[in-house]
Amino acid sequence: MTLTTTHPDRAWTTQQARNLIMDLGDRADDFRFLIRDRAGQFTTSFDAVLLDAGVQVVKTPPRCPRANAHAERFVGTVRREVTDRLLILNEHHLRTVLNRYATHYNHRRPHRALQLAPPRPDPPIAEQGYTSIRRRPVLGGLINEYEPTAA
Repeated sequence: MTLTTTHPDRAWTTQQARNLIMDLGDRADDFRFLIRDRAGQFTTSFDAVLLDAGVQVVKTPPRCPRANAHAERFVGTVRREVTDRLLILNEHHLRTVLNRYATHYNHRRPHRALQLAPPRPDPPIAEQGYTSIRRRPVLGGLINEYEPTAA
């Protein structure tokens, strides 16, 4: 289980890498790279834990905050669509909200770069005679998902 801290140091960050690898278990083999910045809490011991699991650590160039644009874009999207609109009560609540949003983001949310398809779409529903659209609220109605209903 990953914990949060306001002052991450080298030992804490290395332990978080160990925890991540343990939590992933066999799924760790699915990851080839971890892109990270050059912050002081990331040390050779942090990199070694990941390398032992077969994950290559790639450092962003110095003084290039835009080098990891994909991660920055995702974080910005999560903030705009979710966390800026909710009062997060505690770490458990934050994890629940982020897990639910990640499911929505990957399976239902349209992405322009993918011609308005989600990255991992749900299996298609067999087309029958649709007569109406059903709205499914996500995160208490903060986000809505829509799907056709059969006649």
